Amino acid sequence: MQESSNVSLLALPALILVLGMIASKISKKLHIPDIVIFLLSGVIIGPAVLNIANLETYSSANQFILTFGSAFILYGGGREIKLKVLNEVKWSVTLLATLGVFISAIIIAGVSMLVFHLDFIYAFLIGSVIASTDPAALVPIFQKIQIVDRVKQTVISESAFNDAAGAILVLSVLTIIQSGKFSLLANTEQLFQMIFFGILCGTVVGILFSISVSEGKYGLFIEFAPIVSIVAVLISYSLAEVVGGSGYMSAFITGLICGNKKNFKLWVPTEDFEIQQHVRETVLTVMKISIFILLGMHVDFTALFAYWKESLIVVVALIFVARPIAVLVCTKLDYRQKWTKNEILFMMWIRETGVIPAALSGVIVSQKIPNAEIVSSVVFMTILITLAFQATSTQTVAKLLHLVQIKNKPDTSPSTSKLDHIS
Repeated sequence: MQESSNVSLLALPALILVLGMIASKISKKLHIPDIVIFLLSGVIIGPAVLNIANLETYSSANQFILTFGSAFILYGGGREIKLKVLNEVKWSVTLLATLGVFISAIIIAGVSMLVFHLDFIYAFLIGSVIASTDPAALVPIFQKIQIVDRVKQTVISESAFNDAAGAILVLSVLTIIQSGKFSLLANTEQLFQMIFFGILCGTVVGILFSISVSEGKYGLFIEFAPIVSIVAVLISYSLAEVVGGSGYMSAFITGLICGNKKNFKLWVPTEDFEIQQHVRETVLTVMKISIFILLGMHVDFTALFAYWKESLIVVVALIFVARPIAVLVCTKLDYRQKWTKNEILFMMWIRETGVIPAALSGVIVSQKIPNAEIVSSVVFMTILITLAFQATSTQTVAKLLHLVQIKNKPDTSPSTSKLDHIS
């Protein structure tokens, strides 16, 4: 990869956004998810094809966009979740985000050992990296499709929570590889620390910022509601990272609190809410475009070409073996939920991969871990296939399984002066 870029610092974001707008138009014409076209656009302008833009030149900006963009998308996903529904499916979410990740990682480790002829620890590293699902891919898809509430909110919540489990698993394996030591107690403590402080920081920030933009004497920043949304994500993520929590989980919980403001008797005037909603949707669109075009620019075709057959086998095993088994085990253990066959089948199919595994793969490559090129190949093959096939077929699968809900008509009553949302 070259050390310089043909695009200036300000021209690169302009290029990305223009490409994003064009890609959105193309996706509508072809009736496929826009994130797939975004990904392909990134591949075209990146080092693999035209080499118009090289991310090594802008590594800090690239890291900021991927981190903040993922956090903001998670925040938006959290706002879609109803606390009442989440409380009903909390055990399924917990199982999927922990046990489900481990089951997927173990199965993929077994497959990787066979196809790549690797030692278990390196095969388990591959499984750990791709075991978690990706909220940056899932949230935009579910914003366009009306899925049965408990299924939609289980899948989104799982994707928000399992990044912590996936990250801990990867870091634990890296520790073993680099030092040869492993402590089950220490790694379990670290996982619970990330979860606890992520939830705590997200809750505190969500409540404080919700109060600050609500009606009443403490609504000091009510006129700045759109800005407060962005600030809340930045602070919740940063605060959690400082105290050892999961920044992504914190951003998700902040969105969850903000999206359920009526439970806390907090209200925002209609005019302020509408302005804030437009700004939030604009930021979400910009971040979605940027993240997936950047991911496309990251694709390492050298590694893909070298190991594409083996990587393809691993991805097929992930989609058709590991994920179904993980979902089946976790949903059956939560027997009180009485998940239907169609709901379980849908959750088996939905497991797009994106930002988090790509970031973890980047860490492995940067640390020059043995077999890093194989990890890179599997990760990007997983991203390409899950986005190209699973993301594009989500709506079709949901319809076939009769899980699509008819949208309720909006309440246009003139008496509605306040909205059940908050920044």
